[in-house]
Amino acid sequence: MSIKSTFIISLVALILSCKEETPKLVLPSPVKPIYGKRQIDLSKEELHDRVLGALVGSAIGDAMGLSTEMWNRKDIQRRYGYITGLTPATSGQSAEGSWAHNLPEGATTDDTRWKVALARYIITGPTPPNANAFAQFIIDYYQDNAKTLADRTILAEPDSLDAKIEKINWIKEWARVALAFQEGGTSYEQARDRFYGGEISCAGMLYTPMFGLLALNAESAYQLAYEHTIFDMGYGRDISSIAAVMCNMALQTQDMDSILQAHAYIDPYAYQDSRLIGRIPRGIARGVENYILAALEIEEIPLVPSLVLNDSLIVGKIGDAPALVIHKDSVRIKVPENFPGNTLDWYRQEAIYQALERNKHMIAFHAGEIWEILYAGLFYGNGDFTKTMQFIVNYGRDNDTVAAIAGMILGAKDGFDKLPEPLRTQVLSTNKELLGIDLVALAQDLTNHIYESRP
Repeated sequence: MSIKSTFIISLVALILSCKEETPKLVLPSPVKPIYGKRQIDLSKEELHDRVLGALVGSAIGDAMGLSTEMWNRKDIQRRYGYITGLTPATSGQSAEGSWAHNLPEGATTDDTRWKVALARYIITGPTPPNANAFAQFIIDYYQDNAKTLADRTILAEPDSLDAKIEKINWIKEWARVALAFQEGGTSYEQARDRFYGGEISCAGMLYTPMFGLLALNAESAYQLAYEHTIFDMGYGRDISSIAAVMCNMALQTQDMDSILQAHAYIDPYAYQDSRLIGRIPRGIARGVENYILAALEIEEIPLVPSLVLNDSLIVGKIGDAPALVIHKDSVRIKVPENFPGNTLDWYRQEAIYQALERNKHMIAFHAGEIWEILYAGLFYGNGDFTKTMQFIVNYGRDNDTVAAIAGMILGAKDGFDKLPEPLRTQVLSTNKELLGIDLVALAQDLTNHIYESRP
């Protein structure tokens, strides 16, 4: 027998001798449960009401924040008191903001334009949607508008150039990344990493909630959104995908806790397993819950020196010892005009605002900051559309973006008919008559597509 044959026989014998014995105790691993429904089961009429509610709810949030976008909350209070509804957009036009100066109540920004764009992409694009088709959709829009710069009317009408350039400037950063995405490799990485200065921006959150309306269930909403987060980096992709999950859950249930806690259960790419850090948006959410619950536990306003009127101090005694006596009505709290609650309510809300402010980022549209304000607004509002919108808008910072996301989630939950009537009427009118955005027609087209594409 050759040495080679002897070696093979010995190897086989060794393998057989190492055969695993059946262990005496086998404890099964947990089976991952399905969170939410396997498939959304709304009728076409119900689906249409929710889709229209989502689009209009988002536009209401966008419109409520437009006039104070990027403002500090103290400046909002000085100028408006406490914002409870729509205000005129007395700001200058900008590529990311409104495309005209001084628009009336109900005007919207790029937050609504992105929802319109995504609806058209979903309706006209492939089924199912994919990242390459999405990138091409953006490239086509950019190139179509860039070609209009060759229009000879610009030579005789210089002012007409502004409108053309605005539409290009709005999409330019996005088109750069989309073009590089199609090319792939290092080109894409470089373009994405310089997108809006390289910030971990909330780019995907402007449009990913729309995939929550399309997807059959929460898990597929996350995966579909994640594939399309080609502009996001790091945990920004996770946050953008969670926004889609929350919108999808809003179609399934009226229970806000189930909507809010979806981020703890839908994690197909195992962010929670990350070493040392875990899942960042989950950690942020837990922190938000803690400081809001702590604020709501406040039973009385503390007598700190900065809140006491100086002329209310009275010298008295406690026993034989001298003391300063302060009447409880001498505590000074400036409550913004039009605030719907009492002084203690405002003190609690201000405590939450201060906690948010301590965690703010250098750039207001940082994905982590947008997520924290969004979660705080939804948790604090507990499903109340008006309360949630007012909380978010009066905090300031990138309030129109956050309010637009929250408005889409709550609009999907409640449907169009339950949105505040004056707000929905004004937003629909202004967008259709002045901005050329017909949200009613768009909702019908999107509903038809979604319903017909479902198994």
